[in-house]
Amino acid sequence: MREATSGPWPFVTAERFRRPDGSVAHWTSRSHRKRGVVDGDGSTWWAPGARGWWIGVLFAVGSLCFALGSFPPYALAVGERADDITYFVGSIFFTSAALLQYLEAAAAARRPESESEGRTTTWRVLAWAPWRIDWCSTAVQLVGTVLFNVSTFAAIREGFDTTQIDHRVWMPDLLGSVCFLVASALAWAEAGHAWWSWRPRSMGWRIAAANMVGSIAFGVSAVAAYVVPESGELLSSALANLGTFVGALCFLGGALMLLPERVAGPATADD
Repeated sequence: MREATSGPWPFVTAERFRRPDGSVAHWTSRSHRKRGVVDGDGSTWWAPGARGWWIGVLFAVGSLCFALGSFPPYALAVGERADDITYFVGSIFFTSAALLQYLEAAAAARRPESESEGRTTTWRVLAWAPWRIDWCSTAVQLVGTVLFNVSTFAAIREGFDTTQIDHRVWMPDLLGSVCFLVASALAWAEAGHAWWSWRPRSMGWRIAAANMVGSIAFGVSAVAAYVVPESGELLSSALANLGTFVGALCFLGGALMLLPERVAGPATADD
């Protein structure tokens, strides 16, 4: 029997219900999605048979590529084209991780009560669940990573004038950053069960907070990367690199925390 629900309106992200035997069970959206799917065996740091492990590893590799690409000594050492390729490779890792994360959300059971009915290995490719905050967050983030694919691939090409750079490189980058901000805000609200929260004891909240800071940094970087038509220069090259570097490190931290979260215990009232 359901006793209480909570979550950022209009979503429900946490519930407490009483089982027929009188015991109390807690269900949370993030915990149910991350810990409620059997996706392989293995340890915290090595579990190649686990979908959740791959999500963390792929996000981590993509973050390292973006951090490396925005590090000026690296760009000077390898040249502009190789640096641009580094960003594009990183964006592919981001999209691969985001796709798996979306599939993870799509596969999560629709009813909280199913938490007590055992785990599932369901793979669901097509899903439409805009009433679920996890589905919305992962779907928006997937769109954002695809936009980064477009932006970073276009940046490899040569011969664009400033107008073409702003339309083909900067605009997808800006829109991708906006998607990351929206997705991170939804993920943070899901983990904290409110649009504003402070729950540093929760691993999921810390991950979402790190990604939120990273998305803000990416947003600052995207604005600073605008090419001024009159001069052909970036609005602020230093801020663009710094924002990308800081954001990538935040995403790296969040990705690495996904690995121990995958093997954490059942949901509690603190999740």
